[in-house]
Amino acid sequence: MEFVLALAIGIMTGSGVWLILRPRTYQVIIGLSLMSYAVNLFIFGVGGVKSNAAPLLGEGVDIAALADPVPQSLVLTAIVIGFATTALFLVVLLAARGLTGTDHVDGREQPK
Repeated sequence: MEFVLALAIGIMTGSGVWLILRPRTYQVIIGLSLMSYAVNLFIFGVGGVKSNAAPLLGEGVDIAALADPVPQSLVLTAIVIGFATTALFLVVLLAARGLTGTDHVDGREQPK
């Protein structure tokens, strides 16, 4: 399970970096979102990947077998903040495109 999680984090990070290096602003925003999702998965994985473990404390449940709730709460907070900043970036993207007439990062079209 850890290998699948590490592979997913690696693919999302690589895709995010590739999109960040693209010349269009929408691709940069999607790349930043992918990078934030990869970081969220990494933080979530640091808390420990547990399968077949009880989600709540009960009688006879070993505390060491439970997942750490702190990374889970950090990821939940990061998801909300990431959604808000993505919405802000999209508004700035639309305003910049309206002012400049292009959606390139440097403000000018690339020669073909």
